[in-house]
Amino acid sequence: MKCPFCSHPDTQVVETRESEDGGFIRRRRRCASCDKRFTTYERPEVNFPAIVKKDGRRIDYERSKVLGSMRLALRKRSVSTELVDAAVERIEEKLLTLGQRELPSNRIGELVMAELKKLDKVAYVRFASVYRSFEDVDEFRAVVDEMGR
Repeated sequence: MKCPFCSHPDTQVVETRESEDGGFIRRRRRCASCDKRFTTYERPEVNFPAIVKKDGRRIDYERSKVLGSMRLALRKRSVSTELVDAAVERIEEKLLTLGQRELPSNRIGELVMAELKKLDKVAYVRFASVYRSFEDVDEFRAVVDEMGR
């Protein structure tokens, strides 16, 4: 693997660890040229369903988009990165077990909301307000009241 610092093609694996759930392998590497260390992650390559947007466009599933939207909702909230990563893993498992070649984007939004609801109530309301395009305070109140039940 090429070094991300100096682009030297020769790097050595210093340490290898499997994640707790076995979903990926973490490798610490050292560059033979600049001696800097970096981490790589190996994940199995899987085919996620194509995402059908509201306007009918089809796009590839991107983990970074799901992770980014969750991090934005969780901004300044005390939820660990490990918990967020685990939530994204659960979303991806559900996407794969559905066995569909295409999936409407609102289905992913619902899966994200379900995971945020478990992680942090404030983040859930934040995400819901944008995702459901709240127009007034009554819509916020309805979601907050739902959380109290």
